Amino acid sequence: MTDSLLTIDDLVVEYPGKGFRSQPFRALKGVSLDIRRGETVGLVGESGSGKTTLGRALLGLAPVTEGRITYDGRDISHLKRQQRRALADEIQVVFQDPYSSLNPNLTIEQILTEPLTAGGTPSKEAKSRVRDLLEQVGLPGDARSRLPREFSGGQRQRVAIARALALEPKLIVCDEPVSALDLSTQARVLDLFIDIQERTGVAYLFITHDLAVVRHVSHRVAVMYHGEIVESGDGDQVTARPQHPYTQRLFLAAPVPNPDEQKERRAARRALLDAQPADAA
Repeated sequence: MTDSLLTIDDLVVEYPGKGFRSQPFRALKGVSLDIRRGETVGLVGESGSGKTTLGRALLGLAPVTEGRITYDGRDISHLKRQQRRALADEIQVVFQDPYSSLNPNLTIEQILTEPLTAGGTPSKEAKSRVRDLLEQVGLPGDARSRLPREFSGGQRQRVAIARALALEPKLIVCDEPVSALDLSTQARVLDLFIDIQERTGVAYLFITHDLAVVRHVSHRVAVMYHGEIVESGDGDQVTARPQHPYTQRLFLAAPVPNPDEQKERRAARRALLDAQPADAA
């Protein structure tokens, strides 16, 4: 079995109260979670459950009040800005809205070369890398010269995924990456995430409100409710035979399509993950 890439121990995130003498708001209440190399952990819950706050804390965008976040053996709970920037080539993010996360005034080539050249990659090499990235996400080479507004929502999300892959990260935080897409486009983008993981070994923290989405992509699933993880375990067990009443309510809102076929597919992905060498990135 592969070892843990990310470990979150008893994480607490508090925000100051908004009124005079008001109490701080505790968004996360002692959350613990781990992600292994090459694995997808789905984090599911309704709006306000704390799942996005957990992703933001991992990215250094939310304050860690208590607890610890360990990435690849390093404590990253309280990194300074320069240290956090240095970690960007290993931890990337794909946001919910593929349009607002892309600069509308830059061509796709400029968007994809920007993180590469900022990291010291020569311009010629960066442009060559763009061709490979577009191929990885299934976009044509001539997409390089076009602007984000010239693409559909699904195609823009593919560009956002390509940008996240540019620095060859070990972990990508996917924050509601398909919720703005129609159902057929969602399925294609989810399959793209799976294909990329199988080819590169990247790990995902996949944040969503949709149990059907995490069922499709996740090896393991954690369910958040009011700032706490109320259920976690193997993807098949949590999404098909939930134990906690809250998870059961989510399950009823997302019935299982073709459960046998999905179970076989997840079993094959788990076998690939288990066969991966322990030092694989």
